[in-house]
Amino acid sequence: MYLVRQMPINKRRQRGKQFPLWPSPNIYLNNAVAMSATCPGLYCGRIMFNGSVERDCGVCPRGERANVQKVCERCTESPQLYDWLYLGFMAMLPLVLHWFFIEWYSGKKSSSALLQHITALLECSVSAVVTLLVTEPIGMLSIKSCRVQMLSDWYTMLYNPSPDYINTLHCTQEAVYPLYTIVLIYYAFCLVLMMLLRPLLVKKIACGLGKSDRFKSIYAALYFFPILTVLQAVGGGLLYYAFPYIILVLSLVTLAVYMSASEIQSFKNLAAKKKRLVVLVSHWLLHAYGIISISRLDKLEQDLPLLALVPGPALFYIATAKFTEPSRILSEGGNGH
Repeated sequence: MYLVRQMPINKRRQRGKQFPLWPSPNIYLNNAVAMSATCPGLYCGRIMFNGSVERDCGVCPRGERANVQKVCERCTESPQLYDWLYLGFMAMLPLVLHWFFIEWYSGKKSSSALLQHITALLECSVSAVVTLLVTEPIGMLSIKSCRVQMLSDWYTMLYNPSPDYINTLHCTQEAVYPLYTIVLIYYAFCLVLMMLLRPLLVKKIACGLGKSDRFKSIYAALYFFPILTVLQAVGGGLLYYAFPYIILVLSLVTLAVYMSASEIQSFKNLAAKKKRLVVLVSHWLLHAYGIISISRLDKLEQDLPLLALVPGPALFYIATAKFTEPSRILSEGGNGH
């Protein structure tokens, strides 16, 4: 027979009050945050106020990011060259699409394409300037940002921690401030300026087109602006790391398609029209932009010579076009050669 010492009833009651058998989940969450020297998760932090930490772990205000000590810190760095190149790429997308659809729907029936191209350039340029002016520091053509450290910085909503595996501590924020939202603001200004300027211009100068064809380039913009917005919202981080290679691949493909469609097989054909030279120079600028984005010009003595590769694709196409002409291949095949 075993003897069991029993605790007095009053002590058991006091112990039960101090340590309840089934504590609420909020107690676990508060204890986990309070006992931890640092905040849980990658992007949670504490807010500093008058030199002291005032609040518990949570989301940092806009324009701030949690540092190594898990304290929200103001974004005061200037964007790097690669960040500016990324913003330039995102700014060029609507402009290139504007030019493409203006050229596509204007055709050869109207002489207003050039004025529409200039108007599209004006819209995007003014939108870019206004976007920089309304971004902190307000009124200046410069921005203060937080440095991009890894891909997850673009998708903080996927990294909200659960210290007790029940409650989620929401710390979703713009860790790459302002690289994520500044593009969306720029697209909004582009859309507003297009709706204010382009319809009046097209109505006056696009007389060579039918009434149904005059505004097709504007209708196309109403489609691709939402697509660009979703692309930035969902794939902004992927575009940030992949845009140099996207520029190189697309510029090479579009240049080959254009030269093939225009039946350019020699330098004489290339120089026959000024428009072809403009298209060629534009693609060369895109090639150079992509090369600079990849190299980032970290070492000028090694990276600048890479720009000599810019004319390479066009020269290679012209040099090999006569050997790949379909009519010549068919004739040689018919002769048994």
